[in-house]
Amino acid sequence: MKILNFILAESALELIPKPLINHPSILNYAKKRGKKPEQMLLDRSIHHTAMRNLPNAFKRGRPDIVHFTLLNILGSPLNRKGMVKVYVHTIQDKVIDVNSKVRLPKNYNRFIGLIEQLYEFKKVPPKGDPLLTLKDQNILELIKEIKPSKVIAFTTLGKPIILQKVCESIVKEENPIVLVGGFPHNHFSEKILKVSDEKVKVYNEALEAWIIAARVIYGCELALGINF
Repeated sequence: MKILNFILAESALELIPKPLINHPSILNYAKKRGKKPEQMLLDRSIHHTAMRNLPNAFKRGRPDIVHFTLLNILGSPLNRKGMVKVYVHTIQDKVIDVNSKVRLPKNYNRFIGLIEQLYEFKKVPPKGDPLLTLKDQNILELIKEIKPSKVIAFTTLGKPIILQKVCESIVKEENPIVLVGGFPHNHFSEKILKVSDEKVKVYNEALEAWIIAARVIYGCELALGINF
């Protein structure tokens, strides 16, 4: 394995959707921040009341999942050796291409501001070599672009298997893709499951995305003999 393509798929990351723009709680929060509602990220911890009637609400409004997961991956020895390429695919079919050298803010509010800037300018920083880029792209288009040797999805709907065995098979691949859900509840959509060559279950209950990410990265490090 030369590179591990890690896709945080169907991530609960999006701007405030149009049906919610005029909701009182959204307007109040926008005024507090000095921004237009449509320029802010949807966040269930803040906008729970407004989201009650939003379609598919249980899979939306959790940018913290993306934040925690990216911090785990980008800070890993595997990434420091240049062996991880991270993409964030959102539930709205947008893709964030993450430069492995980016140093994301550990403070959540600063991270939110950074991603809102990304949605506005499509790249961060707006000038010079981008560390984050945003484009409209569905999961199938992204996978075709990567041209993987194998696509492995981590899901409780998959075949039960010991995580380390999965990692040992991943590192033997020339150009593997790992799919982990960037949403809080439920399962991957059918389109995600269809593009997966292998679906694996590594625990009998659903685990948070950042836990799976950290364990997969560490398991690959062990399989590659990256210790010190």
